[in-house]
Amino acid sequence: VVSTQSTGSSGINAEYGLHSEDGTTMTTLSQFLSALLSICCMILLGFADDVLNLRWRHKLILPTVASLPILMVYYVTYNNTYIVTPFPIPQLTGITVFNLRFLYYVYMGMLAVFCTNAINILAGVNGVEVGQSVVIALSLLINSLLNLNTDALAEHMFCLYLVCPFIGVSLALLYYNWYPSEVFVGDTFCYFAGMTFAVLGILGHFSKTMILFFIPQVFNFLLSVPQLFHILPCPRHRLPRLHPTEDVLTMSVVKFKTSDVGVLGRFCLFLLTTFKLINVEYDDNETITMSNLTILNVVLKAMGNTHERTLTIYMLIIQVVCSCIGFMIRYQAVRLFYDD
Repeated sequence: VVSTQSTGSSGINAEYGLHSEDGTTMTTLSQFLSALLSICCMILLGFADDVLNLRWRHKLILPTVASLPILMVYYVTYNNTYIVTPFPIPQLTGITVFNLRFLYYVYMGMLAVFCTNAINILAGVNGVEVGQSVVIALSLLINSLLNLNTDALAEHMFCLYLVCPFIGVSLALLYYNWYPSEVFVGDTFCYFAGMTFAVLGILGHFSKTMILFFIPQVFNFLLSVPQLFHILPCPRHRLPRLHPTEDVLTMSVVKFKTSDVGVLGRFCLFLLTTFKLINVEYDDNETITMSNLTILNVVLKAMGNTHERTLTIYMLIIQVVCSCIGFMIRYQAVRLFYDD
């Protein structure tokens, strides 16, 4: 027989184990529920994208909507919008911490949008999207294990509770998604992985550290900006092309007239060709043939036409090397900008 008498919400919480002496149990429960809600919403929206083939502007709105549960829980339970200013700002201004207020929530919302689309933008090559997600998740796992003896134990335990099942699921999926793929993950997995990373970064309170493990994705985004914002023409699909006679991938290209490019577009072409990030060809009809602005094409330009499985291996090696660089920045180079 369960007694129906209680002394308000605290009595109910104590009766069902939802309240502890330090008041952390309800907070932890709300974080887990909001995390699962955001992830499940993103899975549903990813499925809708696979079925309905949504436009790019919708892909910016959907992660923002799905991130609302974790943002609301962050506001209710933590609501810390202060950032520590790096060197040399404290020496010049005397300001060691700065309150971003509402802008901090804008940053976290943009983080959710970036994480989901950063994984999705490289989709289409067998094993790349799942493989890079596994490397990022393993990096987060190692980072949390390194911080178990710090004051942020609860936050990193939260990360471990979510990242360990994610790694297990992704490794099993990678086995079947590796070339020749038996399973195609689509936007559903990409959104699922991206929102999982966003949840860990926001509710785990280490979003800056998480961004360090997204170095290839950040590079790919910056490289893609001229096409994403239509400074240069952007086709709907920018994946490498399969050579018609050989079993290798080649750089995908886009063709356009020189008159279609403005001053800013010509400046972008100059920078990209100067740093040898793209191939550009001009013909007599004032038509420009340009390789699309993706990290996959950059790798193909550097390594030459290659097999799909080999390209995936190159991308995973880049992801691992960049994760190692992220760890060096997080635990060594950071001392140059922040006090211990």
